[in-house]
Amino acid sequence: MRAVAMRRSVLSASAISLALLVTACGGGSQGSGDAPAKGAPGPGKTAAKALTADELAKLMVTEGDVEGHEVGEPGKGEVSDPNSVSAERAECEPVARVLTSLPAGEPVASVQRLVVHETEAAGKGMPSVEELAGMTEKEAEEATIDSLDITKTMTSLWSYDADGAEQSLAALREAGGKCAGGFTMTADGEEQHITGISEEKLAVGEDAVAWTVATKSDGTAADTKVVVFRQGTTLAGFSSFNIASVARGEAYGQPTAVIEAQAAKLG
Repeated sequence: MRAVAMRRSVLSASAISLALLVTACGGGSQGSGDAPAKGAPGPGKTAAKALTADELAKLMVTEGDVEGHEVGEPGKGEVSDPNSVSAERAECEPVARVLTSLPAGEPVASVQRLVVHETEAAGKGMPSVEELAGMTEKEAEEATIDSLDITKTMTSLWSYDADGAEQSLAALREAGGKCAGGFTMTADGEEQHITGISEEKLAVGEDAVAWTVATKSDGTAADTKVVVFRQGTTLAGFSSFNIASVARGEAYGQPTAVIEAQAAKLG
């Protein structure tokens, strides 16, 4: 999930929440492009070919594949400009890229979908001024945060020639280890501090990397869940963010329903 866009959503929602509380209480599919194949096939073997963008689109999760989730094309503001993403330390750039839902390495083709899950409370929307007026300040605060309990997961499929997927995942894992203590990155002109990368165990695909990436920006701390797994010549990437968890300062789990649904479609 594009962290910059999500942070703007949180700040906007927080501003609305504050206004309501005062009144009540009186007081982000990518196209394909040619890329050189990485590695070479062994003797007597044929080089594995990357899937095309059209082929990837048929394997991407779609509406109805994940119960209780909405699946759609990401909006323009939810996808970072690849040229705007950088890390102060070059070895950390692979982490910065997947954190902002950009591809690991250089795929031949890619597609993306935004998968959204909201709780029943969030589905009801922000409490009205009248509803808030009948609550205590604590109840009003909780009801407002409940309305923001929405998890957004940017889901990506990236396809590579030969052993490109394996090499890209290996490079990503190495970057995560080297940069686990944190680093500073920039995306779309906004600076963001990665304060730590915690590895998680996740058995999916032929190989996988799973992290909780802790960030801090404008004084706001937040966690983003990042998963990249490999199936053949394809990598599936997930960057997930829960808005309410920022306000509560609480941990939340990996978007396992989305990950499992995508793994099933890749076979």
